[in-house]
Amino acid sequence: MKTIYRVEGMTCGGCVRSVTNALERAGLQATVDLDSHTATVEGTHDPEKVRKAVEGAGFDYDGVVNDGHA
Repeated sequence: MKTIYRVEGMTCGGCVRSVTNALERAGLQATVDLDSHTATVEGTHDPEKVRKAVEGAGFDYDGVVNDGHA
């Protein structure tokens, strides 16, 4: 299962790396995309963990775009 989250505030590749690293440190497998301002997280996980990682990296967590069930 893949869940897509909206991440606001990313403006460059460095931002993508920061979000990716934060998610990985939280134990999540994710792909972050600058163009769509999203993070796609693989597998079963707690969305609150994603929010904390994104906000901890200095970016705005804007919720779920697609929960993998659509």
